[in-house]
Amino acid sequence: MSGESVSGETVGGQSVSGVTRAEYCVIACAEAWRGAGEILASPMGLIPSVGARLARHTFAPDLLMTDGEALLVGLDGTVEGWLPYRQHLALVTGGRRHVMMGASQIDRYGNQNIACVGDWARPTRQLLGVRGAPVNTLNNPTSYWIPRHSRRVFVERVDMVCGVGYDRAAGARHHRIPRVVSDLGVFDFATPDRSMRLASLHPGVSVEEVREATGFALVVPDEVPPTREPTAAELRLVREVIDPHGSRAREVAA
Repeated sequence: MSGESVSGETVGGQSVSGVTRAEYCVIACAEAWRGAGEILASPMGLIPSVGARLARHTFAPDLLMTDGEALLVGLDGTVEGWLPYRQHLALVTGGRRHVMMGASQIDRYGNQNIACVGDWARPTRQLLGVRGAPVNTLNNPTSYWIPRHSRRVFVERVDMVCGVGYDRAAGARHHRIPRVVSDLGVFDFATPDRSMRLASLHPGVSVEEVREATGFALVVPDEVPPTREPTAAELRLVREVIDPHGSRAREVAA
């Protein structure tokens, strides 16, 4: 598959120029599974799901995909295997799953909150609850997808720790946060103290815009690369095969 820029190319007689912000987010999410091998991909959310399927279609063919219940399925929904709950837990707790979750709040070390806003005893807003976030984050790689980057989400201190960040994960064998993807850019924790770093900017987004939308001091390199361009083949898969109805634009409209 060619890796050249998509500007001016055509696929099936249609121009593939004008890549949308949502499509850059799909690419950024797909990259979370690059080189993952035969592990269970658990994307939560529309754009992460499109990204995981794109990865399986292209550079990560060994990914295992699930129907969310008890089956392993192919890209067209064909059943490839049975995934009983005990086996699912074995994958989760043994580092052989990479989940991409959402976050109502996330801090500089990757601590995530999906339980409540405000004091736990008297929250101002009740959210999903802790659910499986501690097990996910302590026992297998966990990335995050945040469709609306703001200071309400990227906070100095989460109101409750659900997903465990780098400052709380000492001794956790499989704890790893490969990346955080938002509608503004891609972030990682490749810093000496494992605090969040700006890894790439989506086209049209400035460093200052990201800083303004982040509620803590983000590590910003001297040069921040752009999020990589999709290839023509990848855009064709996204637009014609994986998400032909353009549902991705419901999460990121830009």
